[in-house]
Amino acid sequence: MSKASETQLMDTAEYDNLARVEKEHWYYVGKREFVRRWIQRIRPPAQSDCLLDCGAGTGIFAEEMNTLCDVTAMDTFEESLVLLRERFPSGRVITLENGEVPLANQSIEYVTALDVLEHVPDDRGVVKGFARMVKPGGLAVVTVPASMSLWSDWDVGLQHYRRYDRPQLINLFDEEEWELVQVNYTNVLVFPLVWLIRRLQRGSKSDQTAARAEDKEPSGWLNALLKWQFVRFAMSWLPMPFGVSLVLVARRR
Repeated sequence: MSKASETQLMDTAEYDNLARVEKEHWYYVGKREFVRRWIQRIRPPAQSDCLLDCGAGTGIFAEEMNTLCDVTAMDTFEESLVLLRERFPSGRVITLENGEVPLANQSIEYVTALDVLEHVPDDRGVVKGFARMVKPGGLAVVTVPASMSLWSDWDVGLQHYRRYDRPQLINLFDEEEWELVQVNYTNVLVFPLVWLIRRLQRGSKSDQTAARAEDKEPSGWLNALLKWQFVRFAMSWLPMPFGVSLVLVARRR
């Protein structure tokens, strides 16, 4: 099997996983909730405001935000585009054209990229694109996986280029273009357990075959508890020293 074919199969499997679990699983539900809450806390949207959701995947977050503002969903994978076109009119689903997002300069109030930057080789170039499109006073909200100490074969399988620390993520956002409102680690309480599991699995076959926590919904009470801690730390102003994920909120100058 060619590398291209392997990549295609991995992408298809990931979208199948997402479609199966993301409506109820604490990780996906919690991430969507705290991103919405940050947007509403810092710059409450009007229905006429425009939001671009980059790497929209199955489109569930974009669909939820569409009740608050005018959303355009963007992705580069055909599997995702098929799903997005089932949820949105064709004019609200876009992909890159000649390597660029086909939106005018300073044409949107919000851009979101939820677990996207780690998938692209030129993450700095992507953030420069955000600065081009977002109006002064508009927001960028980004989530990424944190800590290279957690790197595993799952990151390789998911086609990640990196996991981030806080300074590395901050460094992508030019201070002449962006005011950083919030940059913090989240998924804090589960970090020690994830670190230990990754250590034990590193270099073993189980690292490649064990199911990820994101692929299986826990029991009701545990699902609710994990979601609570995820959202709680993501919304906190208190700087966290570590976490499995990072969230960044930046306002365009």
